Amino acid sequence: MINQQSAAKEKKKNQIFHFSQNTDGPELLYLQVYHHYRNLITARKLLPGSRMPSLRKCSQELQLSRTTVENAYLQLAAEGYIISKAQSGYYVTDIATKEPLPRQTEKPSLPPCRYDLSSSGVDRESFRFDLWQRYLKSALRQNQRLLTYGEPQGEADFRQALSDYVYQKRNIACSPDDIVVGAGVQSLLQILCPLIRDKKTVSFPTPSFIQGSTVFSDFGFQVRYRNKDSGVIYVSPAHMTKWGEIMPVSRRLELIRYAAEHKSLIIEDDFENEFVYLQKPTPSLFSLSGGHDVVYIGSFSRLLLPSIRVSFMILPPGLSETYRKKSEYYNQTASKAEQIALCQFIRDGHLSAQTRRLKRLYSAKLKELLTAVRETFGPDCSIQIGAAGTSLALTLPCQADGASVKKAARLLGLRLTVLKEDQSAITLLLSCSSMPTGDFRPACELLKQVIHSF
Repeated sequence: MINQQSAAKEKKKNQIFHFSQNTDGPELLYLQVYHHYRNLITARKLLPGSRMPSLRKCSQELQLSRTTVENAYLQLAAEGYIISKAQSGYYVTDIATKEPLPRQTEKPSLPPCRYDLSSSGVDRESFRFDLWQRYLKSALRQNQRLLTYGEPQGEADFRQALSDYVYQKRNIACSPDDIVVGAGVQSLLQILCPLIRDKKTVSFPTPSFIQGSTVFSDFGFQVRYRNKDSGVIYVSPAHMTKWGEIMPVSRRLELIRYAAEHKSLIIEDDFENEFVYLQKPTPSLFSLSGGHDVVYIGSFSRLLLPSIRVSFMILPPGLSETYRKKSEYYNQTASKAEQIALCQFIRDGHLSAQTRRLKRLYSAKLKELLTAVRETFGPDCSIQIGAAGTSLALTLPCQADGASVKKAARLLGLRLTVLKEDQSAITLLLSCSSMPTGDFRPACELLKQVIHSF
């Protein structure tokens, strides 16, 4: 009995602490109480299942207000140290007996990247931030309009502006009601896939279309590559290869005929169509087919900024009707303010002006990069360049694997993208989009140093 009384006194002694009444100190009073009991629980001086002192009793013993003690208990409960039981009080949980999750070790820091030849970003000089800010501020002043959620299909005036724009630039005749706006291509595909479940199979040009193939795979489609005997044929006519090869008109007409004969659906991702330098622009699959059995997808990430996540798709008549029956069940993912701003930006002709500016800028930069590569590597290299885009493919003699080349380059501050590798050569994708032209030659010299180190 004496031993039990001593143990009880010792337990009570452990639960008494000295606190500072100076609330301007490092902790408020309730935090001092919280930390005291948390330490008792983690040190297992208060065992799992044991009852905490009542709020009244604890406030009397500590000579603190009931509110202070209650705030401390609520904090303990929020973090899982104690649990409240109705009509009974607070009890200690078993949180202290659980092993903490192992902390991930930090990866060794790499030197800062001096030259990024793999970037798909945009040139700092390509975009007029001051102009965009004015349109965005104007959109944010439409207080009443911003008090509501965005329309599931996209803002009506924005879809009208898009309808006019694609007719002018791509000869695509469509109604604003056929256009669906979303925050990026993936979000649009997540809307499209449930509408075309009966197609079951989808074909992509190459495995590099990882974002699109992932969405289709998640919806149960069988994903194939370069297999036109599929229910859905996904193509990017102006971006057939990473270095900008364009699908010729004859091939486009052949694809449309084949899809019509086999009742396939074509998804036309018109990525980088605006960056056609070395030939006249080719007509879209959507316009060539008259809008039948082709879904057109457009985006503004390359024309404006990657951070402006606004994309759109144009549905053919049958799919458009199917979508409208369930459109109210979808939430709009694109920023309403950005849609409002971009609508007026397009109507005022700035998107067309931006397209012309980018074609001049990137065509000049790609020529500069091509010159730097040829002068650095001479006849030992093979260069592939398409009629569009902001990249070229460079093949060099190399005995090392792609991972080793990328690692060695990154340790020297150079970031690369490997397209292909074999026992005697490696093919790299070099992008001019975000790098200043003055960095092309030193970046090529550094790449040459890396390749010769193997």
